[in-house]
Amino acid sequence: MSTSAPQTFGVAEAVELAVVERSGFIESRHAGSAIVLGPEGEVLASLGAPDAPVFPRSCLKPFQAITIMNAGVSLEGAQAVLATASHAGTRKHVQVVRSMLGRARIEDSALQCPADWPGDRASRDELVRDGLGTSPLYMNCSGKHAAMLLACAQNGWDQATYLEPDHPLQLAVRDTVERFTGEKPAASGVDGCGAPVYAISLTGLARGIGRVVNSSPTSPFALYRNAGLLTAAVLANGWALDGPGRANTLVIERLGLFAKLGAEGVMVMSAPGGATVALKVLDGSLRASTIVALRLLVSVGALDAAAVDALEPELDLAIHGGAAVVGRIAVTAV
Repeated sequence: MSTSAPQTFGVAEAVELAVVERSGFIESRHAGSAIVLGPEGEVLASLGAPDAPVFPRSCLKPFQAITIMNAGVSLEGAQAVLATASHAGTRKHVQVVRSMLGRARIEDSALQCPADWPGDRASRDELVRDGLGTSPLYMNCSGKHAAMLLACAQNGWDQATYLEPDHPLQLAVRDTVERFTGEKPAASGVDGCGAPVYAISLTGLARGIGRVVNSSPTSPFALYRNAGLLTAAVLANGWALDGPGRANTLVIERLGLFAKLGAEGVMVMSAPGGATVALKVLDGSLRASTIVALRLLVSVGALDAAAVDALEPELDLAIHGGAAVVGRIAVTAV
């Protein structure tokens, strides 16, 4: 890769966020960058290089969903959450996606996200037993794509090209990202689901998500009113954002936080008091990102340590040797 190409921060700029301990031996280390901002955007904690650009991946979904709502698509409850979800592909998730498409009589075939298996193992096993295969409906971004197609139907935009960067919907998404984050993208690319993705800093990402979560559902301004409505929907329907027993759903349901993962080790969380964390694990792994984000919020007094302690055993942090637990993933950044 050319060193002149746009890129995120490097190893030398990163800091250790967590380690993997097996049988008393530190086997692996996860390095990255992170920032925690207060409700007014003040820096509460900073690690590594949070001002370097990253592709937020699915952490951009709240901005995409707000754009769709601002384009005149009424989304409430689980439908609003599926528009911003990285869902597990359960039958319940797929029913909501189909109900979204059905509002405008859009065929499943119009979805341009890749065909995939459900991320939920039980749902995947059920498909195999029934002799069925992959489908774009099961892909974790299908709710976002269904909502994008609804926006096209609502506004008379071309549905066949809805993922093109110069499509009216995608231009509006970019504008929403810039307005909430206060940044112009440092680069653009294609996300795993085929939609445009924009490189912004972790600082900008935390600022933007903080503004989303702190928006009021009764704001006189549609953009912020829709942000407030989306936040309320996520907090009331944590199952729809992720899936049973999965990290984002657990954090939302047990701790009352707004939480959203992104591929390649990106995570955002916002606490009820307004503190927001954004982080990227440099190696792209998500296995430590949830607990690192939670412990950073604890470190700035935005979250109760005992509540995180109680949830931690459910976050798949144990390291196994055979049938025994022989170690764990542990946060070292705080």
